Amino acid sequence: MKVKVLSRNPDEYLRETKTSIHRIPRNIDPSLHPFEGPREYVRALNATKLERVFAKPFVANLDGHKDGISCLAKHPTKLSTIISGAYDGEVKVWNLTSQSCVQTYQAHDGHVRDVCFLPDGSQFLSVGIDNTIKTWSSELSESDHIVPLHTIISKSVISSISHQRKSKIFATCGDQCQLWEHERNEPIRAFSWNVDSLHHVQFNPIDKHILASCASDRSIILYDTRATGPIRKVVMSLRSNMVSWNPMEAFVFTAANEDFNLYSYDIRQLNSPLNVHKDMTSAVTSVDYSPTGREFVAGGYDKSLRLYLAHQGHSRDIYHTKRMQHVTHTVWSLDNKFVISASDEMNLRVWKAHASEKLGYVNNKQRQALDYSESLKQKYAHHPQIRRIARHRQVPRHIYNAQAEHRAIRSKQKRKESNKRTHSAPGTVPQTKERERAVVKEME
Repeated sequence: MKVKVLSRNPDEYLRETKTSIHRIPRNIDPSLHPFEGPREYVRALNATKLERVFAKPFVANLDGHKDGISCLAKHPTKLSTIISGAYDGEVKVWNLTSQSCVQTYQAHDGHVRDVCFLPDGSQFLSVGIDNTIKTWSSELSESDHIVPLHTIISKSVISSISHQRKSKIFATCGDQCQLWEHERNEPIRAFSWNVDSLHHVQFNPIDKHILASCASDRSIILYDTRATGPIRKVVMSLRSNMVSWNPMEAFVFTAANEDFNLYSYDIRQLNSPLNVHKDMTSAVTSVDYSPTGREFVAGGYDKSLRLYLAHQGHSRDIYHTKRMQHVTHTVWSLDNKFVISASDEMNLRVWKAHASEKLGYVNNKQRQALDYSESLKQKYAHHPQIRRIARHRQVPRHIYNAQAEHRAIRSKQKRKESNKRTHSAPGTVPQTKERERAVVKEME
């Protein structure tokens, strides 16, 4: 009689050490696992629900200003340092780690219009309504009365300032766009294009010779410091308040507009934006890209922050509080973990860039579990129930009502255009792409 004995090779199931994981034999033949798909779907559904349960984006509130905050700037080398300027002329240096103000400067007579750091972070520049450009040391001082290292009195109005990366040149705008050097009290070059005023200027972080500015004639003007004048200009239907360059793509920038939208442009083709980013219900005042270039944050007069993916037209998340008023400025931290907002009720707020992200140390096992859950959510993101849970947000009543009103307005406009086209001769009412409606003309 033959007897069959079950036998296993010890090398297949014994652990090398006690800290090693158990070796479990597994046959990955799909026919042996008929419920693998339903199990993964349930896990993706639970992961999506848990993400919304733990979505608590608010981190801290920084108070100390005596008037509304007008501008923000992040330190180029220190993750925990930011500076803010207010309407009463004060500039404060904040430490995000300790959530406290570490230095206060009485910088200007009247409100501070803009601030920016030098590339090495040892000093920063501020401009105010008193038409002065002041250089300050960012090193902490025990003195109550701190004097600027250098002061330049401008002959014209100054609305904004931006420093060139890895160079001693900075740009200001007001009546015209001007280039300055630290060693001189007069601008080394000035650019103008028959506009009354410019209210924002921003250097390209990759191509240091390119900068953009927003003008009062509803235009966005591009400059090249190697040229003798402005190079290109795009005129929109409403005014743009701020521009932000993509730190990973030298030719892409996003403009925050008064028509409640944001527009991403390619400087090589300004007659049509790359994307129109919607969902804001009031004028957009601020925009800033994440260091990865894949996302950006925007704030405006609807008292909320919205986070967008650079290639999508709708926001992926909205942040708001009961106390927060009009958002005047936003920045995205250089470690891609936090978003800082400034509003005109004298407070800075720190938010998580990803609402449900766990702060602090995450070990390898937790990281693997989080990565697995994220991959499942992406795999089943198109399923109706998961998509509904992932997209659902509680918004304030005034935003909810404004969204309904805007939907009705858009529906009315589409219906009116359709009726006009139906009752007109063929070809007299042309089809206009939605991306091109906000662009009036492009000039070179």
